[in-house]
Amino acid sequence: MNKQITSIQNPLIKEIIQLQEKSRNRKKKGLFIIEGYREITLALKSDYQIDTILFCEDIISNDIVSNIVNLTVQKIEIIIISKEVYQKIAHRKTTEGILALASFKKLVLNDLIISKNPLFLIAEAPEKPGNLGAILRTADAANLDAVIIANPKTDLYNPNIIRSSVGCVFTNQIVTGTTEEIIDYLKQNKINIYAAALKEDSINYTTIDYSKPSAIVVGTEATGLSTGWLQNATRNIIIPMEGEIDSLNVSVSAAIIIFEAKRQRKLI
Repeated sequence: MNKQITSIQNPLIKEIIQLQEKSRNRKKKGLFIIEGYREITLALKSDYQIDTILFCEDIISNDIVSNIVNLTVQKIEIIIISKEVYQKIAHRKTTEGILALASFKKLVLNDLIISKNPLFLIAEAPEKPGNLGAILRTADAANLDAVIIANPKTDLYNPNIIRSSVGCVFTNQIVTGTTEEIIDYLKQNKINIYAAALKEDSINYTTIDYSKPSAIVVGTEATGLSTGWLQNATRNIIIPMEGEIDSLNVSVSAAIIIFEAKRQRKLI
């Protein structure tokens, strides 16, 4: 018989609230919360370790929960929670009725598994969870070899990133590192670096040949890329602007360049 929790004062519920709200608590314990049927399913398919699933019977059926559990051989504790408890711990405004307690994965640059002709997206110091989530959705859609986060400002298991990526934080191969570490890695592996930047020497992104090992690098909308990328890039590239503004949202820019690279590779 499944355990039940009906009090918001329960120690596990208090811990979940802390994990939802504080990055330092997630990092300290190596745990985070996944909310939603699709997101939990994607995490399990990507071999994330899930210790506990909590669900509200008033919102989601036992059958759906059983379907999720059947996706894995992991031993998962199932806990039924009251609607009051669910509403207290749920991060989203929309109601799905299910959450999971999961463990961090190592995000180490040297653990990257790459193809013979890799295509990477590198995002330097992304600050807005919505932008990073959108970038991860694009990376999944394009089936990139990896997304590399340089000098991360937040942990990838921020609930806003999980939500905005619709679970693509689990479907992509993602690693982190410093700008210097990543540049060294790319050079050692003979991967071309194409840095999106508003610079005088930047050339139209469509004139680049992305058919060989390539890394597309984007920075923040506020400050762009750091000097290290601009000085070490194979070429600095730009998306021509024909209106009054001089730049696009970083996730939109990344998508435009990524799919140009994918278009070229399909012609090979």
